[in-house]
Amino acid sequence: MNSSKSPGLAGFGVLKNTTCQTEKKISVFFSIIFMTVGILSNSLAIVILMKAYQRFRQKSKASFLLLASGLVVTDLFGHLINGAIAVFVYASDKDWIRFNQSNILCSVFGICMVFFGLCPLFLGSVMAVERCIGVTKPIFHSTKMTSRHVKMMLTMVCLFAVLIALLPVLRFRAYQIQASRTWCFYKTEHVEDWEDRFYLLLFSCLGFLALAISFLCNAVTGITLLRVKFKSQQRQGRSHHFEMIIQLLAIMCVSCICWSPFLVTMARIGINEGRSKETCETILFALRMATWNQILDPWVYILLRKAVLKNLYKITSGCCGVHVINLHMWELSSIKNSLKVAAISESPVSSKQINQQPLSSMGQ
Repeated sequence: MNSSKSPGLAGFGVLKNTTCQTEKKISVFFSIIFMTVGILSNSLAIVILMKAYQRFRQKSKASFLLLASGLVVTDLFGHLINGAIAVFVYASDKDWIRFNQSNILCSVFGICMVFFGLCPLFLGSVMAVERCIGVTKPIFHSTKMTSRHVKMMLTMVCLFAVLIALLPVLRFRAYQIQASRTWCFYKTEHVEDWEDRFYLLLFSCLGFLALAISFLCNAVTGITLLRVKFKSQQRQGRSHHFEMIIQLLAIMCVSCICWSPFLVTMARIGINEGRSKETCETILFALRMATWNQILDPWVYILLRKAVLKNLYKITSGCCGVHVINLHMWELSSIKNSLKVAAISESPVSSKQINQQPLSSMGQ
């Protein structure tokens, strides 16, 4: 159908000649599996967060829990809304002309794809900044990073992501049905107008910026924790260092691996305009890779905790024949421990006094 015949069918221009053919059974299977696993993972993470927040509501760990809650809630609604629309499209045999005459569903789908894509990346970078401040500036974190400030940051991040998602609609640019006819996004075929290129590049640049901030802050946090560990030989920081370093490595690896293909693909389409050689299969694969980030988020941020790491350490040490050291300090709060160790590292007098204490008093 020619999109110029009717304003309501602006998003159907891609349906004229579609070269991307996906097998329906496999595609439906992927959509249902992604949605189900994502909903279950994020629901479990929300339950854990709610219990943890009740325990640490008045402590410094509350800021981290609020940010993590915002992340998993965003991922949960992303799987619910986007997954439900995708399954509906497959159930309707991808006949957009029949159920999307006014292009409303495609616009809603495109807005949700952009919002639920950028918002988790933004929240991940905010969490990285929060952890970096908590480790490098513990006093500032304990006094300034209150629950009210964290809620304001969450609101601002969500509003900014909503603004980016609504920008094409505000500019009277319709979201386009993609070549696979299973999802909607910015125009990715025959991109010639500067504004269409701008949206693709804006999405990619914001995504890469969020990943860069996360990588930089996590690197600073990890280096600071390692320096504190080697400077202060007290046992109370060992479990905390081990836990935080594993989490930081997992966060950076998962985010970069899952999102880089999609962001690079969108950037190449925006830069190369109509000369882009990205195929529909490539874009669809990159999209599924990005979806896995929302599935793995709760496992990285929430479920990869000290209890799990402790058991893994015991199992690994037992298999390797290494004597398992006493890990009673796993019972301490991670955020409280980081504040104490960081404060000790900034005070040479305190460090000397602690180093002179008996070994029995250091375990208290």
